[in-house]
Amino acid sequence: VGKGTNAVLMEVLSSFPGAELIALSGNYCTDKKPAAINWVNGRGKSVACEALIPGAIVRKVLKADPQRVAALNVHKNLVGSALAGSIGGFNAHASNLVTALFLACGQDPAQNVESSQCITTMEA
Repeated sequence: VGKGTNAVLMEVLSSFPGAELIALSGNYCTDKKPAAINWVNGRGKSVACEALIPGAIVRKVLKADPQRVAALNVHKNLVGSALAGSIGGFNAHASNLVTALFLACGQDPAQNVESSQCITTMEA
């Protein structure tokens, strides 16, 4: 896209003497930066996933009460993130998982910024 855009701009500049190209990108794409536009409109692919963990497993393995874990998620990941002014970061470290997948698949791990914008929800 950048090469094509540059070629078109060079053609436009040749038609308007005195015009000046300041930059190829105005950074509206917000590449590798969290931004509200990416949160609202999306950027690239979107994925939804769900995990059902039986209450007995939560109690035995995690040594936690499912209702308390779900309540903690609301207070920490949702309310706490909102109070902090988070943009698309209403989650429990989703970027760690996304980065691991990117590295395993040979992708640019720096792209995890916009790729890990998500909301973690829980029900008990």
